[in-house]
Amino acid sequence: MTMETGVLKEQLKQQIVQFLNLSVTPADIKDDEPLFGEGLGLDSIDSIELIVLLSREYGIEIKDPKEGRKILTDINTMVDYIEKHRTK
Repeated sequence: MTMETGVLKEQLKQQIVQFLNLSVTPADIKDDEPLFGEGLGLDSIDSIELIVLLSREYGIEIKDPKEGRKILTDINTMVDYIEKHRTK
């Protein structure tokens, strides 16, 4: 993991906690913990919020909800996608 990747992971965790108004700290979110279901316990409304976050913060447009579900698996998957597709 590059230093930039580590910074991006921390930034993303902070954005998720802030954006979704979660009652956890960024440090509570593990990189490979599922964001939905048993892991962090996010729901479909949260997934829409995360897609908005990706668009606003990184210029990433996700049109297909199925693609979105694959991208929003966990922090590692999201960061990997952001690094490859970000426009800002």
